[in-house]
Amino acid sequence: MLRGIAAAGAGAAVAGPLLAACGNSNSDGPPGYGTGINDGFDGKIELDVRDSTPDWKPFELKKAPDGAPNILVILFDDTGLASWSPYGGRINMPTLQKLADNGLTYTQWHTTALCSPTRSCFLTGRNHHVNRFASITEGSTGFPGSAARLPAQCATIGQVLQDNGYSTFWLGKEHNVPIEDVSSGGSKSEWPLQKGYDRFYGFLGGETNQWYPDLVEDNRFIDQPYSPEQGYHLSKDLADNALRMLRDQRSTNPSKPWYMWFCPGANHAPHQVPTEWADKYKGKFDDGYEAYRDWVLARMIDKGIMPKGTAMTPINPLPEDVAVPADAMRPWNTLNADEKRLFSRMAEVFAGFSEYTDMQIGRIIDYLERTGQMDNTIIFYCADNGASGEGSPNGSVNENKFFNGYPDDLAENMALLDQLGTPATYNHYPTGWAVAFSTPFKMFKRYSEYSGGTCDPLIIHWPKGIKAKGQIRHQYHHAIDITPTILDVIGLEMPKENRGVKQYPINGVSMRYTFDNADAPTTRKRQYYEMLGTRGIWENGWRASALHAPISDKGHFDQDKWELYHVDEDRSESKNLA
Repeated sequence: MLRGIAAAGAGAAVAGPLLAACGNSNSDGPPGYGTGINDGFDGKIELDVRDSTPDWKPFELKKAPDGAPNILVILFDDTGLASWSPYGGRINMPTLQKLADNGLTYTQWHTTALCSPTRSCFLTGRNHHVNRFASITEGSTGFPGSAARLPAQCATIGQVLQDNGYSTFWLGKEHNVPIEDVSSGGSKSEWPLQKGYDRFYGFLGGETNQWYPDLVEDNRFIDQPYSPEQGYHLSKDLADNALRMLRDQRSTNPSKPWYMWFCPGANHAPHQVPTEWADKYKGKFDDGYEAYRDWVLARMIDKGIMPKGTAMTPINPLPEDVAVPADAMRPWNTLNADEKRLFSRMAEVFAGFSEYTDMQIGRIIDYLERTGQMDNTIIFYCADNGASGEGSPNGSVNENKFFNGYPDDLAENMALLDQLGTPATYNHYPTGWAVAFSTPFKMFKRYSEYSGGTCDPLIIHWPKGIKAKGQIRHQYHHAIDITPTILDVIGLEMPKENRGVKQYPINGVSMRYTFDNADAPTTRKRQYYEMLGTRGIWENGWRASALHAPISDKGHFDQDKWELYHVDEDRSESKNLA
């Protein structure tokens, strides 16, 4: 046969013997000869290729639906509802404000209260226990809902979009790779490129140094491209690489839509930022966190974020039998002058960190506008849980102390006051600011029984698909609703089977019905919460909550006390009706 091909020469290729041998439904071979790799082939294969007809359809990649939008999901870390300017907060967010002014601001959008579990909801549209993410990856236990490995029955949004003609990019924080796999020699089965993403640039853990990050590009660890002395900061680097990916896409396949998940290290500790950005907030937090709560709640009510009459909640709401000492808040009027100066500066650094990152995201938005992509790009700008209380009542210049149960020392903190946010510190503000930035709710990140841990900012912007501009939406929704919303606006469904595996039903619902109907009733009827033993369930405007001490010698599930709140009438959950 090979001699026959050679004899045919360049001008008369022989097709039949080679192609038919692979199996051809149009051949005259014996029964069963047509079953094989050519099934579905509608062309014609003859002895001579000049008499044959090709058919490319079986080999073509699937294309996205006509007019499918680009998708940009921006997911900040550790940011309570009362932090940012569009919600009435003191932290100026020009890029976010611009999107809010021309899009929709959601007031009752919720998360799981912790980062890895919430991010798993974004990945699959399913609840965090279905995804096996009861906690962060470092807290996995090996039980069915807590293994920190996505089951094959939970296809990711990346996989679905990749299979339907989208380019898929993931930048920044990951934190869904099991801790035992975060190494060059570890399994790559849970890394982004194996979960439906064409490109990844960021870090795999829950946090990283913003000046000297643990960087990963695609499937390998890399060194940072230049030093802080040369102007390096992770937020800038992530925006640079996002722009590089988008430019590569536009220059090589501009008609193909893309999905980008942009997850900065902000606002997770360490709170690190160029000093001039922290200095923009000098004196802005000198009134203290209780005063901030009163100030911001009034603004939230004026803006329509909170209903008139919304009551303030106490800063230390937990009874002693379940309270965690490291989560307590020290009243501002009990602090000495040095402590007030230290705590104010920590808030200034945090605010500068947030605004600096928003500015970097603004570079991406500017690029979309310059290239004419803004009109048909749907943007979700949000956060993964409430403000973080991991700074302890005294704040910290080294957050790793919190994770190791090592107390902070005021003298040490004061000695580094002028270096907060620089490479010399790994700082975190005190718990008082965590509850202030989660106003008007009780508690903060990790506490899923109260909205302080779960109610987060979400702004959606899509000029082509949303007529309303600068409006507020009060429908009750959850992180699991982002994926079905994305599929809905594209015109796709989560597949019943993926890569030969029957899929679990999607738990989320599309939020698209809210885009042009402010008064539409909430389609989500029920949502459960559980994190580190604390539990809650929301149903038809009511929320039941159970506190649970996370310390083994204190917590007893059969002794937990349930609370009841009519959230439709009491948004801050201030009146226990149990």
